[in-house]
Amino acid sequence: MPASRPAAVLFDMDGTLVDTEHLWWQAAAELAAELDLTLTDADLPEVLGQAVEHTAAHLHRSSLTGRPEADLVEHLNNAFAAKVAAEIVPRPGALALLAALRDARIPAALVSASPRRVVDLVLDALGPHWFATTLAAEDTPRTKPAPDPYLAAAERLGLAPAACVAVEDTPTGVASARAAGCAVLAVPSTVPIPAADGITVLDSLEHADLAFLGALTAAPAS
Repeated sequence: MPASRPAAVLFDMDGTLVDTEHLWWQAAAELAAELDLTLTDADLPEVLGQAVEHTAAHLHRSSLTGRPEADLVEHLNNAFAAKVAAEIVPRPGALALLAALRDARIPAALVSASPRRVVDLVLDALGPHWFATTLAAEDTPRTKPAPDPYLAAAERLGLAPAACVAVEDTPTGVASARAAGCAVLAVPSTVPIPAADGITVLDSLEHADLAFLGALTAAPAS
């Protein structure tokens, strides 16, 4: 494989490949309203890019509700799944980049902190054929920001994480990918992400091609 191409590309789902972050925020905001809370920008780090259990725990603490956290988790999962099923919109440049990877026979993986049923809804809309493997929240002992999802994706592909480029849109996802040892392309959807060592920032996937992705990793030619 030419050095100008990545060995594999590991994609986050929500907010990166499909425009769902606003749907997740809507689901959380609607539940918050039921708990007599109003979400603000201060709540963004506790909602966007987080697993459902994290957001449910945040709402539980903030509201002092007597409803069990498990009930809040179920409510969020059901509300988000319904919204995703009704409105799945690919992010600009996402399908073109997936097609370029397919044509170049470079494996792509889907690495999501969403539950499997939401991942499968998105896969039905995008087409599962784009991905060599997919991981949902239930597939690893810990989800993002822990490195487990990206470590598992690289292992499934038979590659070292350092040979892979992860594409993310939230600080939580970036932290997960960097902790796993992946080079990261950040395409922020809502929360700004600063460039740093191992983290390159673009405003759209429309500006990413195979040579650009390949330059982000030191993966040797094969």
